[in-house]
Amino acid sequence: MRYSASEKYGIIRTVERSSLPVKQTLRHLDIRRSTFYAWLKRHEEAGIDGLENRKPAPRSVWNKLPLGEQNAVIELALEKPDLSPRGIAVTYTGEKARYVSESTVYRLLKANDLITSPAYILMQAADQFQHQTQRVNEMWQADFTYCKVIGWGWYYLSTVMDDFSRYILAWRLCTTMSAQDVKDTLDDALSFTGLDTVKVQHKPRLLSDNGPSYIASDLAKYLAEQDMKHTRGRPYHPQTQGKIERWHRSLKNQILLENYYLPGELEARIGRFVDYYNNERYHESLNNLTPADVYFGRGESILARREQIKLNTMAMRPKMHARNRAESLTLMS
Repeated sequence: MRYSASEKYGIIRTVERSSLPVKQTLRHLDIRRSTFYAWLKRHEEAGIDGLENRKPAPRSVWNKLPLGEQNAVIELALEKPDLSPRGIAVTYTGEKARYVSESTVYRLLKANDLITSPAYILMQAADQFQHQTQRVNEMWQADFTYCKVIGWGWYYLSTVMDDFSRYILAWRLCTTMSAQDVKDTLDDALSFTGLDTVKVQHKPRLLSDNGPSYIASDLAKYLAEQDMKHTRGRPYHPQTQGKIERWHRSLKNQILLENYYLPGELEARIGRFVDYYNNERYHESLNNLTPADVYFGRGESILARREQIKLNTMAMRPKMHARNRAESLTLMS
């Protein structure tokens, strides 16, 4: 219970006039002795004005993001508006060698009216195949999606993705969805990985749907020649290929925001997005690493560096806030 200044003064006068010991009187009044003596000291120093209720001083948060770093986070968000709060947090930690959490970034952007609703809705889909891979080039996912070029009609994007890292190994913009298009894309993937010339014990297993190009005898013959096994998803169950389906949605959420009048324009735009997706876009399912980080084996060292940055930052912030408080008190005295 909070007492007014006059009530506190009345309690002090009551205790002074009481014939009982102070301790016993305060027990009857249900007032703590520490509270009473604090009131008494304030009354002796400043009279009844000293008994006025004080506004509680804001508590210093030991790990609060300093103002300079808050401004730096906002600048990064304005520089890279396509990044989510998670992407900004990871990018800031990597570039500035200072840890900041995703929740802190979100609150900061929301306070500055920099959080907007997405212009699209992501559908839920399974992210993992039933049998999870344990290394790169263990299994590749392949699929087609389509995009329209105004005045030219529909074009079909054939993609081969590494299942473990989500790295886009190869892609082709095609006018058809034939088995030959699939074989050409797989040739590009084998060439990129060097698996067309290096002899390995196990070639990647191909995971695809049951589209005509993937059940064609020509593709089966090609895969046998390449010593590659083929797994096809259950019919009418696209979640089997959740990773490449999510790749298609991520691609279209960006690509379909623009109109294309030449196939070359669409192809160049896809190329830029593939480069961004592979090398810059952080994936929560990959511990906020890029597909390239995982595919090329540098993920563990990056995660270890981030953890060290976090520990260093957490150790530094209390000292920094204590120093700032000391400087503020010096200026006030």
